[in-house]
Amino acid sequence: MKPSRPLRVLLLSLACSAALAAHGQAPVDARVDIAAGDLAAALDAWASQSGVQLVYRADQLEGVRTAGARGLPADQALDRLLRGSGFAARRDASGAVLVVQQPVLAQASPVSAPVASPAAPMQPAPEPQVAELDTVQVTGSRIPRAQVEGPAPITVITSEQIQAGGFTSVPDVMQSLTQNGGQTQSQQSAGAADFSPGAQQVDLRALGPNHTLVLVNGRRIADFPLPFGGRSNFTDVSSLPLGMIDRIEVLTGSASAIYGSDAISGVVNFILKKQADGLTVDYRFGQTERGDAENFRLNVSGGFSRGGLNAVLGMEYRNQRPLWGFDRAQQDSTFDAPSASSRLPQRNFLRTDWWDDYLDPGQDTCDSLSHLNEGSIGYHERARYGWFCGSDRSVAYRTVISDREGVNAYGSLSYAFANGSEWFADLQAGRHELSLFRAPRSWSLMMPDGNEEGYFYNQATDQIEYWQRQFTLEEMGGLRSGMVNTVQRTFGVTTGFKGTLWSDWDYEAALSHSQYRSEISWPQIVAARANDLFLGPQLPGEYEWRGVAYPIFDADPTRLYTPLTRAEYDGIFAHTTYRPESETQTLAFTLTRTDLFELPGGGAGFAATAELGHQSYDLNPDPLATQYYYYSWKDSDGQGSRDRWALASELRMPVLERLDLSLAGRFDQYRFAGRDPNRFTWSAGLEWRPLDSLLVRGSYGTAFRAPDLHYVFSGPGNDETSVDDYWRCAVEEPDESIDDCSYSGEGIIRSRAGNRDLEPETSDSWTAGMVWSPAPWFDLSVDWFDIDMRDQVQDLRVSEVMLNERDCRLGTIDIGSPLCVDTLARITRLDDGSLYGVHVNPINVARETTSGIDVSANLRWDTRAGIFRLNGGYTRVHAHDIQVYPDEPVVDMFAINSGYDIPRTKASLRLSWEREAWSASVQGRRLGRLPNDDSYYEIWSPEDGTDAWIPATYRYNANLQYAFDEHARLSLTVVNLFDKAPPYDPTYTGYPYYDISWFDTEGRSFYLQYTHKFGGGAL
Repeated sequence: MKPSRPLRVLLLSLACSAALAAHGQAPVDARVDIAAGDLAAALDAWASQSGVQLVYRADQLEGVRTAGARGLPADQALDRLLRGSGFAARRDASGAVLVVQQPVLAQASPVSAPVASPAAPMQPAPEPQVAELDTVQVTGSRIPRAQVEGPAPITVITSEQIQAGGFTSVPDVMQSLTQNGGQTQSQQSAGAADFSPGAQQVDLRALGPNHTLVLVNGRRIADFPLPFGGRSNFTDVSSLPLGMIDRIEVLTGSASAIYGSDAISGVVNFILKKQADGLTVDYRFGQTERGDAENFRLNVSGGFSRGGLNAVLGMEYRNQRPLWGFDRAQQDSTFDAPSASSRLPQRNFLRTDWWDDYLDPGQDTCDSLSHLNEGSIGYHERARYGWFCGSDRSVAYRTVISDREGVNAYGSLSYAFANGSEWFADLQAGRHELSLFRAPRSWSLMMPDGNEEGYFYNQATDQIEYWQRQFTLEEMGGLRSGMVNTVQRTFGVTTGFKGTLWSDWDYEAALSHSQYRSEISWPQIVAARANDLFLGPQLPGEYEWRGVAYPIFDADPTRLYTPLTRAEYDGIFAHTTYRPESETQTLAFTLTRTDLFELPGGGAGFAATAELGHQSYDLNPDPLATQYYYYSWKDSDGQGSRDRWALASELRMPVLERLDLSLAGRFDQYRFAGRDPNRFTWSAGLEWRPLDSLLVRGSYGTAFRAPDLHYVFSGPGNDETSVDDYWRCAVEEPDESIDDCSYSGEGIIRSRAGNRDLEPETSDSWTAGMVWSPAPWFDLSVDWFDIDMRDQVQDLRVSEVMLNERDCRLGTIDIGSPLCVDTLARITRLDDGSLYGVHVNPINVARETTSGIDVSANLRWDTRAGIFRLNGGYTRVHAHDIQVYPDEPVVDMFAINSGYDIPRTKASLRLSWEREAWSASVQGRRLGRLPNDDSYYEIWSPEDGTDAWIPATYRYNANLQYAFDEHARLSLTVVNLFDKAPPYDPTYTGYPYYDISWFDTEGRSFYLQYTHKFGGGAL
């Protein structure tokens, strides 16, 4: 009689366990000799040579490589094979070795966990046979994902997956992550051009780029030296070398108990290649289907071993040609605007009266300018305003993709001493030149005190006028003269020692330094010189009209309509050059042990670390840029530093055979500006495996973010805005609504500076989910997340100051209270009581929460036609709310007219096939619906007759590879396979008439890549 299936499984399990125990207890004295190459293959060789059974998940090791191990005892050899891979070896009760991902803290400061010493010395044994169960395969076969996952979800993207997905840059890879749901600056946004040219960010969970911690090889790197949006610090990922990345690990949710500050929404860890044998040359060329935006990348890497010395060296060169707005029909003219009212050419030459009615230049005047901007200047009318001279083409004088050229060099060195300790060093250096074009420079009257209203009394015409000029291509001498030019220099080094202490403890002592230095030049118009050129000298006295004094000039209107010679343009043109820099240093000592004490489920793993750190930044602006020297540009300075120290520990406890508990705690103290804020954060994780194929998991963690350096140390800066004067309205016009009050919408100078009294932002984070692996060819994970962030830093709003002033002066709030004393000191009024200026600074005030679900699945078919794989990911945000001020309502960021531009859902799906020398894949991405432009600006109405949403969009990449042999491979990638354009939005009336945070018009692009390896093992 056939045994029942459960009995058959039990018998097979007992037989396999007995075989594993026999192998585990077989004494071995031999040394192993394994070449560098694929880690999975190396582990198979180790198992064969040592006679010890290995259990690991092969697809999890896909793309991971090892430097090899030659002439070492088996246990030391396994340690060497796994070193730097992010994996560790654990021995179970049977004596078999299970290869799993290291504890998170150990990955942050990589220390390879040793294999627990067996009960008896190992001896040579015959090559083990593969024993298969329904859910477990050993020695190189896959085991269920449920047996190797941890308490918190971690997404791993390998270099092979990056290539198969058709990704061409690190920002492209990050954008494909379903958990990366934030609206960040694109290469063609004005904010990116003005505040952080060339930089690109990661924004996990849409909580802001400054709440995602970015690491390289588990180490912090220097921030981009200019702040995001002129406010907060962030990490730039645009210059990271894609070809040198071995894998990317993404941990979403609170991780401050492990990593400290910044890890509120998660951690992105870029692991660079640490294993290489022979010399690998990788060349990729790409361009769009339309034959523009050419780019190429050359990557050369190699490694060698000499005795105890191991080295991996690499270099990557990148060259990207720009893509211009006028290269794409969808955005090459103002006539591409979706509505007739916005299809007006730009007003290159404009003259108005005090009522803003256009003063007609006449057809002949505009005809005389028709040769400018490549013959696009014409005579145009704006309804209800009048006639002007303008160009429909000049709006497209800006880059969609920046011009970039640069090189990165990388080296990873190690030397193994005879006593088992090791010296290691990682070095990185990069230099990139980047150029982008935001828009042609403009001018209107700006007074020495910064007033940009632009109105003046023209004695020549006896009226108040306003003049505006946008300079043309011919006047500038070509577009290149108006580029924002950036030189980025990055450098990083980590060095230290690792080894074993007291026979049972692994240690690592490491010192890391990272710096980011830039030289950024913006094209500018010198205000005073341009005033003199167009208007002549300012005349004595002032002209009063309706209680307002205007400067007096005697300006001939023909001057406005006379094109500038190149010498005249050069006379008013200049570059403002900043030399910002930032750096960070960390000294860390880490201890790890895999068997601190025994529990019913096995040995408890422990890791502890102590850190000292220093961080600094300096904007180093052009001194003239902090004055009213350049037209419409007055910047603030900023420089400062802080020190920190931290103690952290992590404990992983197998309390029962199928129940693991993880605990982590960390204490950080910062010192800056005479203050020493500190926080203790902790986290806990639970892993329960009721079945071999099922993991039920959950985690909770607290997190914090120390105040951004620029929030703290930003120097004084000014801009212009408007505000309602609530106090004068309440006193002088108490019966009028604020909208009808004569003192509403008052123009003011808003001054801003940093706040040295800011407290850290804090958060709580939950995750709960499961991983199910019912068969070796299928697994599924589902995880819920919930993050609650408090004391978020926001700029104090001018309206809040004015409301407080009204309540203080009217007695609603005690005028002698600290709030009123502070409020009244912020407001400057003139002798007649009118508003002049309001001072603001960052404060801890906002609360933001988000929750949702992440789903991922992997499916594999082995057929006669080849191996097919299907890998998918999906994120749906259940809720994302923000309360900017405690007395304001909570805003649903997904609601119509919320003022936020984030998707509720993101999804990705990759279908791949491989057979012998061929492989192919198609990567699809779905971006959920987004608000239309009117909804983003909070003005959408059902009466408009438009949908408040842009529907979900789909994009596909395809990849085809052929391996000529083990050392040569050719790959063709098509990005945006179906040449999809940005979705149409009838309300998006501003250039380029689509949402640049999520889309561009690059179109279908092709990339041909050839990889050749000289010497060493297979690719």
